[in-house]
Amino acid sequence: MERVPELYVQCDTRRPPVRLSRSHPCSQNAPCFSAPLPSPLPSQLLVFGMGDWSGLSADGKVIVTLEGGAKMYTLGTLSEESRCFIWECGLTNDAHPSFEEGELRIHMEIQGQTGGKYTGLKQERGKRKRMQEEQENVCPNSRHLNGTTQQKNANKSGSSKVITSVKGTAAGPTGRWGHALCPIDSKTVILVGGQGTRMQFCKDSMWKLNTEEDTWSPAEALADGPSPEARTGHTAVFDPESQRIYVFGGSKNKKWFNDVHILDTETWKWSSVEARGKVPPLSYHSCSLFRGEMFVFGGVFPRPNPEPDGCSDSLYIFDPEHEIWYQPIIFGEKPSARSGHSACLMRRELYIFGGWDTPVCFNDLYLLDLGLMEFSPVKVNGCSPSPRCWHSAAPVSDTHFLTHGGYDGNLALSDTHVFNTVTKTWTSLVHSSLPRLPRAGHSMLPLPRAKEDKNSKGTPQDLLIFGGGDNEGHFYSDTVRLHLADLLVL
Repeated sequence: MERVPELYVQCDTRRPPVRLSRSHPCSQNAPCFSAPLPSPLPSQLLVFGMGDWSGLSADGKVIVTLEGGAKMYTLGTLSEESRCFIWECGLTNDAHPSFEEGELRIHMEIQGQTGGKYTGLKQERGKRKRMQEEQENVCPNSRHLNGTTQQKNANKSGSSKVITSVKGTAAGPTGRWGHALCPIDSKTVILVGGQGTRMQFCKDSMWKLNTEEDTWSPAEALADGPSPEARTGHTAVFDPESQRIYVFGGSKNKKWFNDVHILDTETWKWSSVEARGKVPPLSYHSCSLFRGEMFVFGGVFPRPNPEPDGCSDSLYIFDPEHEIWYQPIIFGEKPSARSGHSACLMRRELYIFGGWDTPVCFNDLYLLDLGLMEFSPVKVNGCSPSPRCWHSAAPVSDTHFLTHGGYDGNLALSDTHVFNTVTKTWTSLVHSSLPRLPRAGHSMLPLPRAKEDKNSKGTPQDLLIFGGGDNEGHFYSDTVRLHLADLLVL
């Protein structure tokens, strides 16, 4: 089997990308691929490659050209480091090709191919090496992953909507967990990072979801500047005032992060922060934005060998305006050290639920009053959900938040519960639209209503669930959109 990436071009966001097919060899018998383009030429083309790039040399690249009649025009290049670009017609004076009416085609020539084929021995050796180096981020409570991993479309629900990024192609986020999902407005959601099959870190690390058209598109090459290094267990929050996404922490094998990366969604530029103050490297912590500051609680942090990694019970605050970390004075009874918990911000109240500190999973609920900076355990009426970590939680109204799935130290879970912050009551939720297969390490977030929606009253209309895994080696790539009106009567 020849090792070459899958090559695509997208001309219209309302239609799936077109995968280029093999054509006659180009110069020096280099592999060449092509596909027809609509005429007249679209004002913008999204060009990207996915799949296996291991058949290219270190300096290998894909030359992308446009052909019309006897004219050829170079659009750009793809490489393993830069797998996507957007070409805009007329962006510069020399970027406006003029073609006679007729068939237009896009061509991609692969230069620097090693000529290698897959061999069973070489592939098996590669697998063993990756498993040894990249399993450090498995949940400490988990069993060993089996070797036959695969992606699953995990939703077998009745009335929910499954977003299948691009029908008939592989162009969509690969299955993963430990990623971060962040809405930036009522129309756009950004996906960053995560781990997938055989616990490899996802090379397709950044995607953009158009929630109006329910389509995914690769976004890593859309932003300028150095993007965050591949990682898992990090967080991403969006500040609507500054229009910036803040990515913090995470881990990669034996490497831990305490860096802050900023994506300006107006200029689409990445930058990193040289922050003052101290914050430890953390993974699987929680991060909430309140009055322009990031509130980071808990998480796993590295300890020197031979001690195992430990969990934190500390609260750190990052002030983006002054680029400084600090620890506030906290009153009350704070939660025990934990990681893999959830944190839901309800106005000025932060509800922290569950999590783990090896070998114990929790199902307790704590409240942090951000006005008084006081922690207190919540006295729950009725039965609480079973202990869990790596679950997801999201506010669904001013007085309710919802939790789904997770891992109990033995098995992944599929149940859903709603908490009423007024009555302090948990309620089990069963509905045909909810995903039925167990999942953990997934993301769930409320989709904000459009600003022009006069009936919003600050209440989300839909809930989005993406990815996760079953802790048995299977990772999900489905995107499920739930209508809250069908789920809840609040």
